Amino acid sequence: MPQNKAEFAQFYARHVDTVYRVCYIRMKNQTDAEDLTQETFLRAMAHPEIWEDEEYGKAWLIVTASNLCKNALKHWSHAKRTEVEDWETALGTAVLPNEDSDVLTAVLNLPDQYKTVVYLFYYEGYSGAEIAKMLGKKETTVRSLLHRGRKILAKKLGGEPGAEEKL
Repeated sequence: MPQNKAEFAQFYARHVDTVYRVCYIRMKNQTDAEDLTQETFLRAMAHPEIWEDEEYGKAWLIVTASNLCKNALKHWSHAKRTEVEDWETALGTAVLPNEDSDVLTAVLNLPDQYKTVVYLFYYEGYSGAEIAKMLGKKETTVRSLLHRGRKILAKKLGGEPGAEEKL
C-alpha cells in the first residue's frame, strides 16, 4: 500500500491549510481546530475515491470539517471554554494573510450560518451554486445568507448604506 500512502500524503498536503482554516474559523481555538482537522483527515482516509477528484475532495473535506465543528460546538465541554480575544495573533499571517484586523474580527464574530458562507465565498472562492451544493441548501438561500452577512459586516464596520455590496 505505499502507493496509497503517497496518494493520501499528496491529498493531505493540498488541503490541510483549507481544512484547518475552516475549523479555526468555526471553533475559534487552535487546539480544537487542529484536533478537528486531524479527525477530518482520519475520516478521509476511509474514502480513497475522494483523493483523486480535486474539487469533490475539497468540497467533501469542507463539509465534513464543518459538520465535525458543528457537533463539537454542541458538546457540553465546549461551553466551559473561553473566547480568544486577540484574533490576529491567534490566526497569524500564514492563515489569513493581508486581512484588515477589523474586517477579520467582524467576520469571525458573524453567526455561524453567515460565517460559513462568507468564508467559503470570499476566502475559498466558491460560487453561490457550489456553496449551496456543499451545504445542501438552495442557491437562493446561500445568496440571501451572503447578502445578510455583508449587511451585518457593513453595520459592524460602520459602512455607508449600500457598502455591503462592495465587500
